[in-house]
Amino acid sequence: MKGLAFCAAILFFIGGLAVQAQQGTPADPALYGTYPTNYKDIVTTWLNQQLVDAASARIDWQGDPQPADLGKNGEHLYGYLVQFTVNARNRFGTYTGKQQHGALIKNGEVIKGLGLGY
Repeated sequence: MKGLAFCAAILFFIGGLAVQAQQGTPADPALYGTYPTNYKDIVTTWLNQQLVDAASARIDWQGDPQPADLGKNGEHLYGYLVQFTVNARNRFGTYTGKQQHGALIKNGEVIKGLGLGY
């Protein structure tokens, strides 16, 4: 039951970030970095380092990267938020089911991950 509540909280958090990220004005490259046109490659490379069985990962992308500020307590953490679901095998060899995740990309690298225990 706690796991279900945790997943719901993550989905709510990531959904709220997506709303914040969509402001309609172009992002300032000095703050957000360059737009990650190759975001799928960037995130896939990052996931290869994060997942137990990265080769089994099935990724469903939830749209294009959006400018976002994931900072807290008055501090800023700018980048482009990519949202996706992952279904991959765990340590026991079974698929975990689709789980919502996110990655904040700045200048071609993931600077913050959401939903993978971060």
